[in-house]
Amino acid sequence: EYAEFLHCKSRKFTDFDEVRQEIEAETERVTGTNKGISPVPINLRVYSPHVLNLTLIDLPGITKVPVGDQPQDIEFQIRDMILQFISRESSLILAVTPANVDLANSDALKMAKEVDPQGLRTIGVITKLDLMDEGTDARDVLENKLLPLRRGYIGVVNRSQKDIDGRKDIRAALAAERKFFLSHPSYRHMAERMGTPHLQRVLNQQLTNHIRETLPALRSKLQSQLLSLEKEVEEFKNFRPDDPARKTKALLQWQFGVDFEKRIEGSGDQVDTLELSGGARINRIFHERFPFELVKMEFDEKDLRREISYAIKNIHGVRQVTGLFTPDLAFEAIVKKQVVKLKEPCLKCVDLVIQELINTVRQCTSKVSSSPSPKSQNSPNPPNPPFSQSLIPEFPQILLLIDIELSYINTNHEDFIGFANAQQRNTQTNKKRAIPNQVRPGRIPGIIPGIIPGIPPTPNPAPRPGKSNPEIWEGGIFPQFPFFPLFPTLPAHPSPGTTPWNFLLGTFPLWEFFFPFFSSHSLFFGFFSSPQSESEEGAQENTFSMDPQLERQVETIRNLVDSYVGIINKSIRDLMPKTIMHLMINN
Repeated sequence: EYAEFLHCKSRKFTDFDEVRQEIEAETERVTGTNKGISPVPINLRVYSPHVLNLTLIDLPGITKVPVGDQPQDIEFQIRDMILQFISRESSLILAVTPANVDLANSDALKMAKEVDPQGLRTIGVITKLDLMDEGTDARDVLENKLLPLRRGYIGVVNRSQKDIDGRKDIRAALAAERKFFLSHPSYRHMAERMGTPHLQRVLNQQLTNHIRETLPALRSKLQSQLLSLEKEVEEFKNFRPDDPARKTKALLQWQFGVDFEKRIEGSGDQVDTLELSGGARINRIFHERFPFELVKMEFDEKDLRREISYAIKNIHGVRQVTGLFTPDLAFEAIVKKQVVKLKEPCLKCVDLVIQELINTVRQCTSKVSSSPSPKSQNSPNPPNPPFSQSLIPEFPQILLLIDIELSYINTNHEDFIGFANAQQRNTQTNKKRAIPNQVRPGRIPGIIPGIIPGIPPTPNPAPRPGKSNPEIWEGGIFPQFPFFPLFPTLPAHPSPGTTPWNFLLGTFPLWEFFFPFFSSHSLFFGFFSSPQSESEEGAQENTFSMDPQLERQVETIRNLVDSYVGIINKSIRDLMPKTIMHLMINN
């Protein structure tokens, strides 16, 4: 067994009487000989096979009245010193209270309550159990019933002042303590949880667990401090001590860095009132130009639906296209194709920011070059750093955001509508668009132009801007007709020998729209057909005519793509400026 003091590292103490004397001597050297105090701790480390790993800070008790050379505010000084140690979240508080003092008046428990109101870090220790008045005991306190603590209370019996003066052996004191708890009627049932050895084991175990809990936060704090120091070292690693101009270089670099930061952060000494500059222009790119570039990426609705229909058909292959379920692979293929298109506006945003940074650097270097320096006559124009070249490697890292989005389609996102909602939205849209019993102005219900003699066929109207004929209607794709979209106009000159139209029975609730003389419960559905030429078949292929089942799947996937691309756009609009700030501007 031996001990070492921090203030005398080269010496090992094997006689613990000398350790006690060194503690007293060091206390007098620091605080004087007349009861002075000091917040500077005396560091003592004891090595022994008979002790457990434990770090203990022995703090002074509260002094109410100053004595000797103690200052008048001794109570507040000691209180501040104690709070300085017990306020640390990484420490456990050992609140020591004599058993012959009312627990409600304990200064230790009161101060522990201030910094640890829930009692998560506080362990109660009750001393002087052998000095309590006859007929009284601390059983309720030790059983954690009176003032409960999360970690409980432990009772100990220390050597008396007479034992200390008589140099009573520690081993004998521990044996006497053990005998006291085993023989006392109030404590014998809890003797295994009382005493100094049990306190040592509890402190060792709880401190180990506490270190394990607080170590991750401590490691993170140390890592952040290390990174901060490494960043400071990085700023000075290029300065050589033997360089006579190093002070000038350091000053110019510092001046450049301060000026550049002010222009980016917007706290410059000279505010430009004529135009936006520096950080304001970058902010404009982030929040105006970049969102505009994203919104500007409009895609042709007709082409998108064609791509969706082709994807569905290709996924089904030789099997029946109108399956029972909407294929999710078609959704993923279309979404990924739309996400890839985001790379172009992202690259444009990066390029615009680089140009603004280059302009800002030029403004800062011109200011530095105009500043007087001892070497100004040798180098009147400091060279611009290869700014754009140094930022070119950041492009792949910035585009990594798009690659990350492509790597996994998260259909469990809280904002994603899902297949069920997409189909429900499709149904609601159909109901809104299918308006029954509508009569156009100037038309007579029940009369189809071109069928009833005397009423000529009405030509198709000219295509509306931004729309294509035939129109895509929710119930199917049919050429536009001014009276009702389900009926195409007839050919003006049908081929000889062909049937100009055929009537097919079906189910449609708007029969009275055409033939009001049927009974009110009859159902009628009419299609007019004629033999198609090869050119008409090719035109039909170009319009990718779909059956209602296929079109419902197309509309469902269209709704899903809208929802998911909206989520991606929202994420990219938020992350792209942050990524550019981290990889380019802050560096």
